[in-house]
Amino acid sequence: MDLELLCKNACTAKMVLGRLSTGEKNSVLIKVADALVANADDIIAANAIDVENGKANDMPQGLIDRLMLTKARIEDMALGLRQVADLPDPIGEVTDMSKRPNGMIVGKRRVPMGVIGIIYEARPNVTSDAFGLCFKTGNAVILKGGSDAINSNKKIVEVIRNTVANAGVTADAVQLIESTDRETTTKFMKMNRYVDLLIPRGSAGLIKATVENATIPVIETGTGNCHVYVDETADIDMAVNILINAKTQRIGVCNACESLVVHENILEKFLPVAVAALKEKNVEIRADEAARKICPGLKEATEEDFYTEYLDYIISVKTVKSIDEAIEHINGHNTKHSESIVTKDYDNANKFLDEIDAACVYVNASTRFTDGFEFGFGAEIGISTQKLHARGPMGLKELTTSKYIIYGSGQIR
Repeated sequence: MDLELLCKNACTAKMVLGRLSTGEKNSVLIKVADALVANADDIIAANAIDVENGKANDMPQGLIDRLMLTKARIEDMALGLRQVADLPDPIGEVTDMSKRPNGMIVGKRRVPMGVIGIIYEARPNVTSDAFGLCFKTGNAVILKGGSDAINSNKKIVEVIRNTVANAGVTADAVQLIESTDRETTTKFMKMNRYVDLLIPRGSAGLIKATVENATIPVIETGTGNCHVYVDETADIDMAVNILINAKTQRIGVCNACESLVVHENILEKFLPVAVAALKEKNVEIRADEAARKICPGLKEATEEDFYTEYLDYIISVKTVKSIDEAIEHINGHNTKHSESIVTKDYDNANKFLDEIDAACVYVNASTRFTDGFEFGFGAEIGISTQKLHARGPMGLKELTTSKYIIYGSGQIR
């Protein structure tokens, strides 16, 4: 595989994509959605090879869950593409138009980034999500998936490329780097001559390596050490339901709860109920001293536990004396992804919203909603935990930039 040629092909493709009308883009997206469903059996067969390899290599259950595709999940992938097709097209939007004293009219127009690179691990659904969002915004996309999902990614990209080509658009709208070695990945990170933006999705190690090695601008998508804080006025049933959903609905995702924080005034009433519910889901609980006094037999939490994104059936428990201590603990240990408070206190809810440093902050809801699909974006390219350009689930507008457009009538300076 000639990586430089692949990048050059993407640069050629971006010019074609930039000329497509909204209707043309939407038509292709619907055709790709239909093709994914029509080819579901072939995609699942390819995915089964990856899943079996993962099990043979002792991949953690949470990552196996991320990797696995079913007909329902492929239907969801297709639904995401259809929803992207239904969304307003941001390309061409003009904002901030104003007339200068010399008569010139200056405005800003939203335009594609150009070529976007995605580096990701065992998440084959990212393949279709990334294509859909990039295609709708007129961007060519180069995908670099991990070895764990290589067979799944090859089949999904094959289906997409065939469908796009049959629709009369360049298949190079989406390309997959099939080499899975680290040397190729590192080389890709330095293709700043061709690639305009790089988005890593995966482990903390992958994101760190991308940030440190890339010469292309990077948007960091986050690992998720997410917390649920149960305030002293919380409704216990609500708190338990939110906790169980946030922790166990899918354990291998970045918006799953990894740490429970509890106000000491509700600890005695809440914790035994929460522990029983967590144990029903086979969750190992690592708790501080105050929590272990209420529920003897829990494993002792280390300081490292409070920083850990487990992606497993494990959760840490921290007891606090006040909402201020809760906020201090969360801000000191989180990854700035998603945090939730369960409370009946209006002032505490607002204090939590104001002072927690995270991309998404919830009151009385599960952190599992941090997702482009759930936020109405159709899909997402990732969840940014940085603060420049994009933060939180990244939809269509986050994959665009702007240029100034100036109308004159002969003005000279």
